[in-house]
Amino acid sequence: MSPLVRFAPSPTGYLHIGNARPALLNALFARARGGRFLLRLDDTDRERSTPAFAAAIEEDLAWLGIVPDLFARQSDRAERHDAAAERLRGLGRLYPCYETPEELERRRKRQLGRGLPPIYDRAALSLTAEQRASLEAEGRRPHWRFKLDHRTVSWNDLVRGEAHVDCASLSDPVLVRADGTYLYTLPSVVDDAELGVTHVIRGEDHVTNTGVQVQIFEALGHPLPVFGHHNLLTTADGEGLSKRLGHLSLRGLRAAGYEPASVRSLAVLTGSAEAVRAIAGLDELAALVDLAHISRAPAKFDPHELDGLNARLVHEMPAVAVLDRLAGLGVPAEAAEAFWLAVRANLVKVEDARDWWHVVTGPIEPVTTDASLVSAAIATLPAEPWGPETWKAWTTAVKDRTGAKGKALFMPLRLALTGLDHGPDLSALLPLIGRERAAERLRAVA
Repeated sequence: MSPLVRFAPSPTGYLHIGNARPALLNALFARARGGRFLLRLDDTDRERSTPAFAAAIEEDLAWLGIVPDLFARQSDRAERHDAAAERLRGLGRLYPCYETPEELERRRKRQLGRGLPPIYDRAALSLTAEQRASLEAEGRRPHWRFKLDHRTVSWNDLVRGEAHVDCASLSDPVLVRADGTYLYTLPSVVDDAELGVTHVIRGEDHVTNTGVQVQIFEALGHPLPVFGHHNLLTTADGEGLSKRLGHLSLRGLRAAGYEPASVRSLAVLTGSAEAVRAIAGLDELAALVDLAHISRAPAKFDPHELDGLNARLVHEMPAVAVLDRLAGLGVPAEAAEAFWLAVRANLVKVEDARDWWHVVTGPIEPVTTDASLVSAAIATLPAEPWGPETWKAWTTAVKDRTGAKGKALFMPLRLALTGLDHGPDLSALLPLIGRERAAERLRAVA
């Protein structure tokens, strides 16, 4: 049976580079195995979930090259969650608790003070029907906890190998809030099971959660999916990523001009056995994903490394791949290919080409370090048409007239023609500048 994987973000903010890692690992896992990818919006947080964030998630995934095969919203499945909760109540696995957050915190501190683990003591299980009625008469509404079996849950993890969680060391988790809304845990199990998810690939921060969810799967009579828990992306300083880091949001990276392929490559290959390198195609990247070889150490996301990856991708891009973008930068169609081939090796991002088009068309501020050499250059300026050999022929003539060679020959001309001491090969750039502009710039500093 082909796998069905899922990416289940909460539409409460924009996706960041850390979210891109599980999204891509799931999508690429399915792609390599002829499987399907489900985008499920875990939108049970009614106050913070918004349609705008939901739309942004789909947009950002599309930018990465991920087009879901299936789509679901948890908010559309509330009846299924309610039915599962009722089943657990009937089984005696979901029980009502009436403690306030303040009471729970005081109890936790007492346990710590006595050297005991700060887990819930299941006091609510000893309440009589009369006591529960009395608490509800006071205006208290219960939250509902899942009664864990105090045993070790084990599974064979796609990333970590043999994994286990000692559920005796955990508090019975709250599945339903006092207002009747669900926390993440129960809807996730119900939807994974009923939508047919075969593999749950997610961050290692869910390992303990998996121990709990396995028991819920079993209590509801559902078969278990295969689990895999990968390491998390952090900042270069080792800090966790969050939706508050706008500069590392996918839309922030897109607005900054990064290529989706460079973002994909860094998000997936960082912290794996594969060397981090720029991979242009999704199929090629999918072939490199081996969950069993992902490191257990945190994967550090370095924006400077992203610059290097992006530059390598840009340097290899054919002109046909960027013609529309060059047009948006003001480069006319008739000059686009020659211009792109001239400047791409000097770019980190495609948008950097805008600066070099300005160098070509001006106005610029020419600079001179050798006025007499510039005068000789004016005197030997070739007639048009100009092509790739013009620069060599012209500099040879200037050399013959002045005796200058090497840097003493080339740098004064580069400064006079471009105003810069670095840049693309002038044999390619000079024909784009053209004789009229070149002469005008030379005369300005002669």
